[in-house]
Amino acid sequence: MAPRPEEPRRDATGSRRGSSRAAGNRGGEPREPGVGGISDARSYTPRGRTVRESHDERAGTGRGTGRDARVARQPGLSGRSEREERTAAARRTPRSGDPFRPALQVLDGGRTGAGRTGRRAAPAARTTVIRTVDPASARGPADDEPPPPRRRSPRPATGARRPARKPRRPPLLADPRRRLRLGTVLTLALFAVIGIRLVALQAVDAPAYAGGGVEDRLRKVDLPAPRGAIYDRDGNPLAHSVEARYVFADPTRVEDVPAAAEALSPLLGIPVSELTERMTPRTRADGIRSEFEYLARGVDIEVAKEILALELPGIGAHRDERRDVPGGDLAANLIGFTSPDMVGLEGLEARYDDLLDGEDGKRVFEIGNGDLKAPIPGGYRETTEAKPGSSIRLTVDRDLQYRTQEIFSDQMAKVNGSTGAVVIMEIPTGEILTQASHPTYNAAAPRGSKPTDREDAATSFVVDPGSVHKAITFGAALQEGVITADTAFPVENVIVKGDTPFRDTHRANGQRMSVAGMMAYSSNVGTIKIADQLGKEKLYEYQQRFGLGKPTGVGMPGEASGRLLPPAEWSDSSRGSVPIGHSVDATPLQMAAAYGAIANNGTWVQPRLIKETIDPDGKRTPTKPPVTRSVLSPENAKALRTILEAVTTVEDATGVTAAIPGYRVAGKTGTGWRLVDGKKQPGEVASFIGMAPAENPRYVIAVFAHTPGGGGGAIAGPAFRDIMGFTLRHYKVPPTGEKRPEFTVYPR
Repeated sequence: MAPRPEEPRRDATGSRRGSSRAAGNRGGEPREPGVGGISDARSYTPRGRTVRESHDERAGTGRGTGRDARVARQPGLSGRSEREERTAAARRTPRSGDPFRPALQVLDGGRTGAGRTGRRAAPAARTTVIRTVDPASARGPADDEPPPPRRRSPRPATGARRPARKPRRPPLLADPRRRLRLGTVLTLALFAVIGIRLVALQAVDAPAYAGGGVEDRLRKVDLPAPRGAIYDRDGNPLAHSVEARYVFADPTRVEDVPAAAEALSPLLGIPVSELTERMTPRTRADGIRSEFEYLARGVDIEVAKEILALELPGIGAHRDERRDVPGGDLAANLIGFTSPDMVGLEGLEARYDDLLDGEDGKRVFEIGNGDLKAPIPGGYRETTEAKPGSSIRLTVDRDLQYRTQEIFSDQMAKVNGSTGAVVIMEIPTGEILTQASHPTYNAAAPRGSKPTDREDAATSFVVDPGSVHKAITFGAALQEGVITADTAFPVENVIVKGDTPFRDTHRANGQRMSVAGMMAYSSNVGTIKIADQLGKEKLYEYQQRFGLGKPTGVGMPGEASGRLLPPAEWSDSSRGSVPIGHSVDATPLQMAAAYGAIANNGTWVQPRLIKETIDPDGKRTPTKPPVTRSVLSPENAKALRTILEAVTTVEDATGVTAAIPGYRVAGKTGTGWRLVDGKKQPGEVASFIGMAPAENPRYVIAVFAHTPGGGGGAIAGPAFRDIMGFTLRHYKVPPTGEKRPEFTVYPR
């Protein structure tokens, strides 16, 4: 193929080929408007215009537009040579334009770029585009080059030119000022959050974080609060707390268990085998090895010093508290005892545990670590002082309690008695001066004692009172006018109620017997006949008024209430058993309070055991006044006391062994049964309840003794006599100046 000439090829008319829409193609065939060969684009500038159009646009405004202008710019009409025009056009054509834009314009029909026409108004008439062509395109069909391939003709225009499509609007770039403002706001917000958090850490959370570190350096030492004491009526301690030590072992640090047990056994008084077991390493229920085991509690301070001097690995001692009971078994059943942790378990210690127990204090301080395990000077230190417990002062007389226990224990030993109680009540206050039980135990060392030995028999010993109940029947009859002090009537040897015969041990053989004689010889038949006249409803009423059937409220835990048989539940035999003290359940304290009403001119006074409480600061608070109620008139109470004197003065009366030389004594003997869970126990319960001086009683003493083998009657009277005699001398009560009354048992 021949090389392409540098000069543009021209057609027969002398113009560039393809510059006129009317020019034909090779072979004289007409060409479609706006369609030319790829060579037609060589003379187009990158902006889609011919060299001549670009030159004419820059030539000024003198040239025409439209078709006339294009005709005027054709070669041969401008006055310039063809070479000059070509040279000028080549100089004006940019070299760095888009090489594909001419080809794209040819494919678009030779129109100018839509991007520009879109911004300008469309011309009124279609502008003719002059195309430059290669000379080879003017060759005829006889030329050697094959004709170019035919392009697909675009759709013919129908009328006006199709408007150019509106170019796509380029994307807007982000405003830098907006980005700057957004970044500033985010930065300020971040710093604000950081600042607020710093303030919170320093001002609000600082104590918590500071405390987190302090906790590792803190040590706490408990300051035990002393337990309140129990005093007798004169301020003598019956039970109080003293400082002691507890000895402990860390089984993980004890090097030689057998040797340590051998060394500690004589000092602690604990068998070697028991100490060895406690010091042997063991694993607790939670799977952790035990590092603390008590070896002994309440150890004397001097003994603890000796143990520490041994310097046994894993053995130590710390401050402890021990409950000291100076009297040992003195009022032990009344006082009770505490656990090693100073918790009341029985008796008054348990009943008033909340009052006696103090509030422990503590000392918290910082210590160093490592070799400097000592309090840090100026470090954290806080001390909460311990608050000692309050104390209580009883109505009990320590000396009288001691002597009463001694006398009663000796008497019980004579008949091998199992259980007994003695109550001494002061008239008219109702204060309990003595409340002794048999058997007893050492409250300072309660371990090993039996539960029955620790019971307070005065409030838990439920008995069938027997003949001591006859004073209640006689008192009700006197108050209701059924009898008088001078009443007398025939008394048979036996009386039958229901299917039960009731006999007298001292036979009257149907003779007229005075009420004093009936009391002196404890006539069952005479008492039943009086109760028949009184009526069961009235008898039941007076039983309640005398305080039977419910606890006295003296303050002892577990006090029994006893039991009365309501009239609706009486059987025919009950008409005989209830008046003489059977089918009735009562405690020694209840019966003592009933006789206290007789001694106190007919006014029942609730028994009192607590005189006052003493605060840690020494403030004394008396207890509430006791409950009182009138049961008998003073005249009837005096008449009943006189009748009761016959028991200790009439020859061969049941209570002559209770008489006290120099003093008038009024009282009554009794024989009943002991009841446990409502069941009668073997043996009998002998009792004597009396008052002295009878003309103006100061004290009432009730003695009850259960003797499984019998013989209780032989000790109840003598025990009363000895105890009442000591009581009168102890309180310096002068002997009676009046002569004893004379009684006629069988008046004519």
